[in-house]
Amino acid sequence: MEELYREGKIKAIGVSNFQMDRLVDLMAHHEVIPVVNQIETHPFCQQIESEKLMKENQVQIESWAPFAEGRNEMFLNEVLVSLAEKYKKSVAQVILRWLTQREVVVIPKSVRKERIIENFNIFDFELSQEDMEIISALDTKTSLFFSHNDPEIVKWIGTAKFDI
Repeated sequence: MEELYREGKIKAIGVSNFQMDRLVDLMAHHEVIPVVNQIETHPFCQQIESEKLMKENQVQIESWAPFAEGRNEMFLNEVLVSLAEKYKKSVAQVILRWLTQREVVVIPKSVRKERIIENFNIFDFELSQEDMEIISALDTKTSLFFSHNDPEIVKWIGTAKFDI
């Protein structure tokens, strides 16, 4: 990848699911620092410490699973529902706005036109600092999907065939 970058064939290098020890290792042993690291980031797994380290190293945090695929009944969460009502927005819009205000890149997946439009309509309001902190209190600091520190999961990720 670095060779392609130096040749001008690619403009940037990004990574996905790099835990901070692996990201620091990658940066320490390569010339080109990734511009983005896509990691699980949502109200229940906020990645605050990871985000801090990435910012210090000019690596942009990007959220995958910003809605945690609805796990933990995210769309029914009392805190998020009350904020949605307060701002006259959907829970999804509150989550996207919260991530955007944290300067987390977020590209939510949707195949439904009305949801895609809804996801774009987050720039006509701003969450107060108090409401940002209320959402921050939802952090469990734990993945809702899998542990990147589990050798069996790492092996599975390395050998899994994904439909792209």
